[in-house]
Amino acid sequence: MKRRDVLSLLAVTGALISLPEIDKTPSRNGVAASLVETGPELNATLWRTFSLSESKQVVYPMIRHQLGLLARGLEEDQSNSSRQRLCLLVGDLYQLAGEIFFDGNKYVDAARCYTLAASACKEADAFDMWACALTRHAFVELYESRFSAAAPILSVAARVAERGDSQLSTRYWVAAVQAEVYAGLGDFDATSRSLDTAEKVHSLPGQPHNGGWLRFDGSRLAEERGTCYLALGRPDLAEQALTSALSQPLSLRRRGAVLAELAALGAEQRDLDRASHYVQAALELAGQTGSGYVGRKLEAVKTRLAPLMSDRRALALHQQISALASVA
Repeated sequence: MKRRDVLSLLAVTGALISLPEIDKTPSRNGVAASLVETGPELNATLWRTFSLSESKQVVYPMIRHQLGLLARGLEEDQSNSSRQRLCLLVGDLYQLAGEIFFDGNKYVDAARCYTLAASACKEADAFDMWACALTRHAFVELYESRFSAAAPILSVAARVAERGDSQLSTRYWVAAVQAEVYAGLGDFDATSRSLDTAEKVHSLPGQPHNGGWLRFDGSRLAEERGTCYLALGRPDLAEQALTSALSQPLSLRRRGAVLAELAALGAEQRDLDRASHYVQAALELAGQTGSGYVGRKLEAVKTRLAPLMSDRRALALHQQISALASVA
């Protein structure tokens, strides 16, 4: 990923979105007109490709090309309605770009993408998409263990989601992420309330998500409960939730993350044989997918191995995880 290239494009696109609206007649032969017509389906295709790819970074060149076209489209004269539709496409695709950076552990770049996505969604009056961009931004703080910084972002995301479509799962996804933040802050009751709120997604009729910028359908709640209970120091509840998650059909990336958390649970319980079993399985999937997300979960295992380093098995596991980070 050409980071400097992306940061330059971020600056240009951000400036174009911030310009005052001037209602002009768009050119029928311009880039903007074509993007307004074909952009939604192309963005949806890129999200599907991202979801199905074992290595998320392979999607980046296509996304980068489309982001460049969107910036060109914003430069053209256009009507206010056309500009709003372009901003919607920008808000959608910059969330996807942020996801790729996030998967590669490039959190600062991911946050910049999510910030621009939120601004574009605001301009488009797209409340659900706007709330999702804010929630993704909160994830950056969450994975850096800055729980106090994530909490107010999610509070705003929840308020924005309330203005969105009540038939979509947006507000319940916000609640699920809030549960992880409360768990990081050590608040068991608030975590439980947020998880219970997130479970209400199952009462929504039809399909409450679009498979792109909004993918929350409640199928991840078992693993999210496991993450929360592990953070709260409740190994009994964590094991039950994570084992349940592992029995479900998961992508390689998600399976690797669950295996890593089961390894952390084994280390927490000083069961090094069990921890080793799950670490090996997670390392294999991390190598197969190239996912920094799985690698990040494994890094958390090292922290729990620290009190056990006098045991050669713990030292060996620590070294294996460190070797993965070095290769990455």
